[in-house]
Amino acid sequence: MQNIHIAATIKSLCKVHGISISVFLKDCELTKSFIYDLEKRNASPSADKLTKISDYFDCSVDYLLGRTDNSESHKK
Repeated sequence: MQNIHIAATIKSLCKVHGISISVFLKDCELTKSFIYDLEKRNASPSADKLTKISDYFDCSVDYLLGRTDNSESHKK
């Protein structure tokens, strides 16, 4: 279930930032099936991938994981 949340959060962040999923995947050097794998295959992203995604969107890993509603919780 958490992986579906991660996929939905990524899609939402792409929309907010005005970028396509394909651009995001290319920029983060992720496979074209990354989102599908999260949603349908219940694949778990590695810590490295989560870090790369959070750096890309300048949000916390906790936000991607659904542990906080504040995308800027990593900033002090």
